[in-house]
Amino acid sequence: MRIARFTTGDDPRYGIVQGEGDEQWIAEVGGDPLYTPVSGTGQRVDMADARLLAPVIPRSKIIGIGRNYADHAKEMGNDLPTKPLMFLVPNTAVVGPGDPVVMPDLTNEVSYEGELAVIIGRMCKDVPADQVKSVIFGYTCANDVTARDLQRGDGQWARAKGLDTFCPLGPWIETDLDPEDLRLVTRRDGEVVQDGRTSDMVFDVPTLVEACSRAFTLLPGDVILTGTPAGVGPVTDGQRVEVEIEGIGTLSNPFVRR
Repeated sequence: MRIARFTTGDDPRYGIVQGEGDEQWIAEVGGDPLYTPVSGTGQRVDMADARLLAPVIPRSKIIGIGRNYADHAKEMGNDLPTKPLMFLVPNTAVVGPGDPVVMPDLTNEVSYEGELAVIIGRMCKDVPADQVKSVIFGYTCANDVTARDLQRGDGQWARAKGLDTFCPLGPWIETDLDPEDLRLVTRRDGEVVQDGRTSDMVFDVPTLVEACSRAFTLLPGDVILTGTPAGVGPVTDGQRVEVEIEGIGTLSNPFVRR
């Protein structure tokens, strides 16, 4: 099931995406699927009349995972971590599909990072890997945008990865998905720059959720960014980056210089 958060010019609403390609539409539901029971409203919204929003705005946290693909760690000149490498991103970094990623004058070296994002569905702590499926609500595409110069200069990653608009999510949440071996492709202005598979992760999704839940109490709507494959690179003013993940869809965002 594909759950979208959208607007037609009024307050955000939720719905279930139906159809494929140019024939997609949204069956509106009442309530917030992450926090309350929902039911259909009987309203149908054509996709052309809706603006898709970030499918979730975490009320608690985004947990990023660094160096979780061996080829990416190698291209950055880093050793593989022996345990999941975690960092936190503020929810003010989140934007939705089509929203601009605004590159401030704080940084002169911005990179894209296409990633699979895990959406937590219920409060949990110390979740064993074999029970992780029960706490996952679904999955979406993410672009873990990074200011490389700030990352190097700060020595930690909060500012480099947490600037406003630096965490695009979307286009919707897919609730029925096996994340074990999905193709992940990132395009910059239409050119393929990343082409990997989630099966190449150093730590798979169950291992990541288990590790994150040992460190933090996870709440509904929390997001875990699972790392990026090789091929990260710079993006400049006026370029567009697309992150496409098999079984989910495509997240597309323009980059602008402020």
